[in-house]
Amino acid sequence: MSEHKSIEEIEKEIVEEFSLFDGWDDKYEYIIDLGKKLPLLETEHKKDENKVKGCQSTVWLAAEFKDGKVFYKADSDAVIVKGLISMLIRVLSGQEPDDIVNTKLDFIREIGMMSHLAQTRSNGLLAMVKQMKNYALAYKLKEGASK
Repeated sequence: MSEHKSIEEIEKEIVEEFSLFDGWDDKYEYIIDLGKKLPLLETEHKKDENKVKGCQSTVWLAAEFKDGKVFYKADSDAVIVKGLISMLIRVLSGQEPDDIVNTKLDFIREIGMMSHLAQTRSNGLLAMVKQMKNYALAYKLKEGASK
């Protein structure tokens, strides 16, 4: 099994990957490619309760708590959004709830994402982050209650 990387280590990798591209056209292509590599989300997860509120596109986000860590799965009907959620999953999936809740996700700012997304996409990205943190918080509270 591969060694566990911290959120900060994964963020640093993404920032380094984005630094390889000259312009935003290439960066958008890369984000779209990441979305294409996202594993398919099972149909049973594509239900209203898993839709991320605040996204212009349809985004389904499911989470599972296993061995003290949160694992995410997602899908979207928009290619760029699918790429964005795949980056968030890469950074946050497999992490402990505390780490997810407390992370600032600096990589989003460092790669210039917020300044290159339309306002509606930025709002959607923030909504996805919020939903992922809410899942982590719920699992943290649930785990604390069962101790």
